[in-house]
Amino acid sequence: MAASKNGIAFAGNILVDVIKTIDAYPEKGMLCNISDIAYSVGGCVPNTAINLAKIDPSIPLSAVGRVGKDEYGQYVTGVMQQYGIDTANVTVSEAAPTSFTDVMNIRSGERTFFHARGANKEFAPTHVDLSRLNCDILHIGYILLLDSFDAPDAEYGTAMARFLHDVQAQGIKTSVDAVSDSTADYSKTILPALKYCDYAILNEIESTTIWGLSPRTADGKLHVENIRETMRRMAESGVREKVIIHAKEAGFAYDVATGEFTVLPSLAVPKDQIKGSTGAGDSFCAASLYGLYHGLSDREILEFASTAAVCNLFADNGIDGMRTADEIKKMSAEYDRQQM
Repeated sequence: MAASKNGIAFAGNILVDVIKTIDAYPEKGMLCNISDIAYSVGGCVPNTAINLAKIDPSIPLSAVGRVGKDEYGQYVTGVMQQYGIDTANVTVSEAAPTSFTDVMNIRSGERTFFHARGANKEFAPTHVDLSRLNCDILHIGYILLLDSFDAPDAEYGTAMARFLHDVQAQGIKTSVDAVSDSTADYSKTILPALKYCDYAILNEIESTTIWGLSPRTADGKLHVENIRETMRRMAESGVREKVIIHAKEAGFAYDVATGEFTVLPSLAVPKDQIKGSTGAGDSFCAASLYGLYHGLSDREILEFASTAAVCNLFADNGIDGMRTADEIKKMSAEYDRQQM
């Protein structure tokens, strides 16, 4: 992909996080005080696209999704535009509000989330004009949180699988991400999409749950053999080029053509330097796409993506901590790797 010129399109969830700092979580029927309100973009599309724009502003980036005809919609598209991301393929709903999450933040660090699916629930393949997609890779997320894409399809299994098939038919490589949902049928919803993706970038829970395998051993450590088996099965299920899995302790890459399995422990960051982990998976994903786009080796991708994820830990939202590619490469030498 090193000679690519058309960049990457990001499709899927677009939302706004409304972070409200409160003095305490009230009992039912009681009042609490809000001392501060902050806004941040959220979801696969803004988080991943903006992080990649900060990593490498030379890559053409575009957003594909749906927002409401409201202040939140103007805010999230405006922030993406500030980073040079093309939002021409973000459609506007006349009926549904922009998806948002009210984050009730207690200063002790505890958070409670109230989520409105809004326009993301409406977003469907019919809102995407494939003839207008001018990109080398289309990355879409999150499977399990896009109602219309997760819907059953008699021929392809899910609407997402049919959509990915149609994108590949345009000569565009496809990449997918999912969301962790304890109530979802992972196999039924994710498995059909794997047949039509070139890259799958998931976490250890989302990937192993497809097969009913545990990502961890009885003592809580990563079950490396289960993760390896998961990646092999994902390749057998249709992923064409790379399977990449990330966890707190390590990153994993599986090359479909060679069957090579690469493991790299995460950087060991002192706890007192960590401000938050919201969006760390999106940061890892953005950096992985950077590596895929520029033709890095699997180990180089994991080294770069694991360091980019660390950048995310230095901020309390999903985008402010990200740095440039050169800064990320230098940071990789500043910390030791964790023991697995």
